[in-house]
Amino acid sequence: MKEKDSDDPLTEQGKPDVDIREMEIEDVATVFHLGEELFKAKEVPNLYRTWDEYEVIQFFQTDPELCLVAEVDEDIVGFILGTTVTKRHSAWKYGLMVWLGVDDRYQRFGIATRLFREFKGIMLENGIRILLVDTEADNDEALHFFKKEGFGNPEEHLYLTLNLDAELRKYKSRNGNGKKGNKNR
Repeated sequence: MKEKDSDDPLTEQGKPDVDIREMEIEDVATVFHLGEELFKAKEVPNLYRTWDEYEVIQFFQTDPELCLVAEVDEDIVGFILGTTVTKRHSAWKYGLMVWLGVDDRYQRFGIATRLFREFKGIMLENGIRILLVDTEADNDEALHFFKKEGFGNPEEHLYLTLNLDAELRKYKSRNGNGKKGNKNR
């Protein structure tokens, strides 16, 4: 029988030994860069457009207990970021799972499931009555995952875009660098 390499992150069962924990300030850059690797413009354009370092920082500053990471041998291989919403004059608290990502090399090992279930447990501890998530309608893998975790009642939501690039170039050529204030405001 082959001896296990001490640098090998896989256990005897062929699954990585994963620790789920709260994100720490030192993890922010790593989580951001992992998200950059996962949320590519061609594959998930809506996610690509909204993923930036400020997104990670904002969640960490406002809801640090809802920012979790998955670690294998002290390397971050996954994360989940969320928040809660309390509506005035309502007894209901809502939870939003906004970002979930796992390094491609560690997918299919149940890491997303572990992250989500830990996140859901925190939501229950906080009295959340409804948990919301959104994904692109053609992201079959995510839809399957969320249905497996109990989500239902999908509602269609459309994102529309308006490309201002040509107009921006015209504006800049007329107004110099484009940073002058609009006098019509």
